[in-house]
Amino acid sequence: MTVLVTSQIDGTPAGGGEGPRLTSTNPARTREVVAEVALGDADLFVAACAAARRAQPGWAGVPAPVRGRAIGHIGRLVEANAEALARTMTREIGKPYREALGEVREIVDTCDFFLGEGRRLYGQTVPSEMPDKQLFTFRNPVGVVAVVTAGNFPAAVPSWYLVPALLAGNTVVWKPAEYSAATAAALYALFQKGGLPDGVLNLVLAGGDATYQGLAGGLAAGLVDKVGFTGSSAVGARIGELCGRHLQSPCLELGGKNPMVVTPSADLALAVEGALFSGFGTAGQRCTSLGTVLVHESRHDEFLDRLATAVSSAAIGDPFRDVLYGPMLDQRFADRFEEYLDWIQPHHTVTGSPHLGRIDATRPRPGFAGDPAEGLYYHPTIVAGLREDDAIFQNETFGPIVGVLAYRDLDEAIRLANAPGYGLSSAIYTTDPHDAFTFRRGIGAGMVSVNNSTSGAEAHLPFGGNGKSGNGSRQSGTWVLDQFTRWQSMNWDYSGHLQKAQMDVAELAADPDFRLTDPAALTDPAA
Repeated sequence: MTVLVTSQIDGTPAGGGEGPRLTSTNPARTREVVAEVALGDADLFVAACAAARRAQPGWAGVPAPVRGRAIGHIGRLVEANAEALARTMTREIGKPYREALGEVREIVDTCDFFLGEGRRLYGQTVPSEMPDKQLFTFRNPVGVVAVVTAGNFPAAVPSWYLVPALLAGNTVVWKPAEYSAATAAALYALFQKGGLPDGVLNLVLAGGDATYQGLAGGLAAGLVDKVGFTGSSAVGARIGELCGRHLQSPCLELGGKNPMVVTPSADLALAVEGALFSGFGTAGQRCTSLGTVLVHESRHDEFLDRLATAVSSAAIGDPFRDVLYGPMLDQRFADRFEEYLDWIQPHHTVTGSPHLGRIDATRPRPGFAGDPAEGLYYHPTIVAGLREDDAIFQNETFGPIVGVLAYRDLDEAIRLANAPGYGLSSAIYTTDPHDAFTFRRGIGAGMVSVNNSTSGAEAHLPFGGNGKSGNGSRQSGTWVLDQFTRWQSMNWDYSGHLQKAQMDVAELAADPDFRLTDPAALTDPAA
């Protein structure tokens, strides 16, 4: 029997009637149905925002350490259900099971970190310039947070929003990617069972247009105080524009064209290992996936040969086996990847696999794990000989494709790394500290790795990008609390009379004309 997944508002199923349905299938076995998804409309989204608004004062009134304990309960539940959640994820989006387990671990790490932050939502006591007066600062929740997330990390990335937002006393309306709805429903259930009151977390399943219209309606009605979005740069720009009309600053985590620089001193074996994982892990379907490798001209040919060998021998196929990557997340991403392959030009050199495009009987992949005809599997592709004006160089290519380009000196490498205008993640492989710090200073990315891949995050380190990759907001660690709280200052004057700042301030008299003459005179009592 096929499972029907519905929206959840105020702790009860919603929108499961006669509305549109979507069939969530396993991209590794496209004939296998994972769930039927009941899609809601814009009105359902607004109704979820209204439910969150009703629940928010009560949730904010729960002491922060108690809210932190709820986050701790959620972490333990996720940990206890890690294998089941990871299996659902692998079936629904084709992420290799080992990677899926790592993603679930990231939720646990996030909960563990923010469990303690419930006791550390500190303000400050600030000294006043006047007597008998005290100044204070407080962190207040923003109110209702609307979160829209992509499906390539259907559990970890939502937790980056949900956990700190809930801890800070906000209520949340969460709209996950509809093609990962079963994973979202499982994660929602684990959060609810952690002790959240009804209405504190609401799940809305909807298509893109309905979500945008619902978000617009919620903002216009004054029901949404903060928007968090993870997805493409194009959609992020539309959401940023919408929020700007309501004088709101959204938290935007968008795409990337993440560069890796390989210097003359680099350990090439390590650089190849990093390029293989960051370029082709999750079939290149990460916002932090490697876009272009910039290799010093003295190492270019050797690096390209080594990378081509590594990619050619990498295991690809059934995500429940030991593979580098499995299928594309969904048919829409397979179709888009086909468009990216059309950007390959005659001046490019293509390596990494014997064929381009979909892996099938006419374009086989040696050593493929399983039956490629069952799923949305694509050949890994390395494109060398890039030029700066190539579409492959300038744009995010969400899929298993990596570009390679030679550079002459580090200044040129930094310029090329910044040229596409994204600014999420970056990496440099070098044994020279001067190169590492010069790159850090010059790169526009929000995240820099030295001798490590462009992919990877830790729960206590800020995550986010600049330029086309985001608006400078950060997730993870204590930094994300600035997205989900607002600073409030308070002054308490108990002097019994009005003291006017900058006007009634006491001043201690100084003698500006004093000059030292004979230093010995300072110790002479008769002086």
